[in-house]
Amino acid sequence: MFKKILSAIMALVMIAAVATMAVSCGPKANDDPSNEPIGEKGMTADLIPVAAESKDFEIPSDFKIGVICLHDENSTYDLNFINAIKDIKTAFGLTDEQVLIKRNIPEANDCYEAAKDLVASGCKVVFADSFGHESYLLKAAKEYPDVQFCHATGTSAHVEKLANFHNAFASIYEGRYLAGIAAGLKLNELKAANKLKSDVPTMGYVGAFTYADVISGYTSFYLGAKSVCPDVVMKVQFTGSWYDESEEKSAAQALIAAGCDLISQHADSLGAPTACEDAGIPNVSYNGSTFDAGENTFIISSAINWRPYFAYIIKSVSTNTAMDYDYTGTIATGSVVLSGLNTKVAAEGTKEAIETAIAGFAAGTLNVFATDTFKVGGAKLDTFVPGAATDGAFDPATVIISDGVLHESEYRSAPYFDATIDGITLLNSAF
Repeated sequence: MFKKILSAIMALVMIAAVATMAVSCGPKANDDPSNEPIGEKGMTADLIPVAAESKDFEIPSDFKIGVICLHDENSTYDLNFINAIKDIKTAFGLTDEQVLIKRNIPEANDCYEAAKDLVASGCKVVFADSFGHESYLLKAAKEYPDVQFCHATGTSAHVEKLANFHNAFASIYEGRYLAGIAAGLKLNELKAANKLKSDVPTMGYVGAFTYADVISGYTSFYLGAKSVCPDVVMKVQFTGSWYDESEEKSAAQALIAAGCDLISQHADSLGAPTACEDAGIPNVSYNGSTFDAGENTFIISSAINWRPYFAYIIKSVSTNTAMDYDYTGTIATGSVVLSGLNTKVAAEGTKEAIETAIAGFAAGTLNVFATDTFKVGGAKLDTFVPGAATDGAFDPATVIISDGVLHESEYRSAPYFDATIDGITLLNSAF
């Protein structure tokens, strides 16, 4: 309860400061601190910027951190982590020898071997960035109890309860909801101009897998769009891969051919944004701005900012302080960000609508998964238990829906919403 109260207070402070903060992480179009259009490109500053981390502790001279990435800088997902740890390295005055990054490590025993190698190199904490890394990182954690192991998007820490194994994620469903507002307003603009491909505003979504992480994300995006464009529908095409530029581009092209007026994605390449730019279809991206790949179609992007978490685990190890089994970053902690808004493509009033929603989150008057805003199979969702594929150890007695809200990422850091709500059609579901 204390954490929720503290988060609400921090969120209110965040809203008051949002117009003056200028530092952000990951790919971005500019560093201008204003929220006015910049130059001929018409890009605003980031709509949810974050302040630079301050170091109020001493880092031991023998400290090292290792980061295991599924891919490399060509993946927008992995680039987001790489940029974050590099930013923290600079902010905290760490050397090249103290920050070790292993790229292109598959979700296989290679991850365990990479973790062992990082431990042998003297790392006090090892972090892995992909869902499929978890079992291999957990194996290493059990073997090296004196080293801290941290993992993004995983589900095991709250069950294993090891002192040296931790999961982390963020309330990115709020960021996707905000990006969805930008999408819905764009659809309204197209509808008013008689530029829709059909009578119904239709979005397409390129998803990697049918994991709760992806499902929660595209559902949040859809609900954000629906909040301003009530008749919107969405089609989802899965690729079966986190990073496959050809498949992602083909999926986007198929969605465009199927009548979609706007495309978004939870997949890690520039495939979908490139397909949108080629076809002149508006695009909302993820994990950082893809403006450079789609100047004429990119609207906005949501992302998790991993800098606060890297700062947290480095401080915890340096000060010998216990870490949470599950860490959920929020807008208030600077863990959820929105890239600059492309005013050449975005609908009029988008910035103001997003800022109003951010204030609603801070005040507690807006909830992404308010159960009166969606239905499943024509009925209101009154109870919810995550599927076994999401987390086989999730206690079915957990009351996830209360006070008319499904409380996403409050009982575990990784998302667990995995229902298909009305208005969303899955074109394939083999992954």
